Amino acid sequence: MRLILASASPRRRELLERLGLPFEVRPSGIEEPLAAGVPASTLATTLARAKAADIADRLRAAGEAALVLGADTLVVFDGQPLGKPTSQGDARAMLRALRGRSHEVVTAVVVRDADPAGRELTEAVVSQVLMRDYTDDEIAAYVATGEPDDKAGAYAVQGRGRRLVSRVDGCYTNVVGLPLRTTARLLRAFGLTPASI
Repeated sequence: MRLILASASPRRRELLERLGLPFEVRPSGIEEPLAAGVPASTLATTLARAKAADIADRLRAAGEAALVLGADTLVVFDGQPLGKPTSQGDARAMLRALRGRSHEVVTAVVVRDADPAGRELTEAVVSQVLMRDYTDDEIAAYVATGEPDDKAGAYAVQGRGRRLVSRVDGCYTNVVGLPLRTTARLLRAFGLTPASI
C-alpha cells in the first residue's frame, strides 16, 4: 500500500523517515485558521482530518489507491493556540510570554484510506513543555537566527530553540511535529509494518 504524507513540513518528513516505510509527499492546500474557543485537540484533529481528506479525495478522483497521513500541531499557551509569528517583534513577544512557564503541544495524527469507503483512524497526543527563564538577550539572539519565523510558538525544540527549553514531559517527537509511536500504531492498524522505535 502506498503511503502519502499530506504535509510540506520537512520536520514531519524527517520523522516519518525514521519508521523505515517508503512514502511520497503531497502537501495539502488546506488553510490552517486558529479558531477561538475551540479545544486544541478538536482544532488540531479537524485540521489534520481536512488535510488527509483533501489528498485522499484527489487520489480517489484520479483512481489511485493509497493511505494518506495527515497531521497538525498546535502550541497552546493559557488555553489559546499560538500560531506562527508574523514578524520578529511578534516572535519576541511570544517567547517573552512563554519564558519560565509551561505550555502544551498538541499533535493530531490522521491515517485515511483513499478508497471510497474512506476508513480513517485518528489520535491526538499532548506533551507539556517547560521553558527556561531565559533573558531578553537570549530571545533577541535566537530571533535573529530566523529559526522562529515559521514555527508555531516561535521556537523549534529540535533546533537552536532547544536551548530555551527546560523540560519536555511526554512525547518529544510530538513537540517536533509527529508523535512517532502513535503514528506507527495507526499505520500498523492499516497493515503496514513500520520499524520499531
